[in-house]
Amino acid sequence: MPTISMFRGIKIYINWNDHQPPHFHATYGGYQVIVSINELEVIEGSMPNKQLKMLLGWAAFHMEELLENWELAKNKQELFPIEPLR
Repeated sequence: MPTISMFRGIKIYINWNDHQPPHFHATYGGYQVIVSINELEVIEGSMPNKQLKMLLGWAAFHMEELLENWELAKNKQELFPIEPLR
C-alpha cells in the first residue's frame, strides 16, 4: 500500500488495484478509515473528530490528485505523493 501523504500523525494511502468506489485509506494512531474520494464520506472505520475534519478538508483540496492516483493504482502504476496539510 503506497503512502501518498502524511501529516499531523495521519498517514494516507491507496491500495494497488483496489475495489470500487474510488477511495483512500487513512490511519491515525490505532484508528483507520476508508474515505470515498468522490463523496468525501467515510465508508468504513472511525477516527477522532478533529483529525477526521483535517483529513476531509485536505481531501477536498486534493480531490483531483487523489482521483489521478486512484487511476494509477488501478493500473498498477507508480503513485505520486500529494502535498501534506500545512
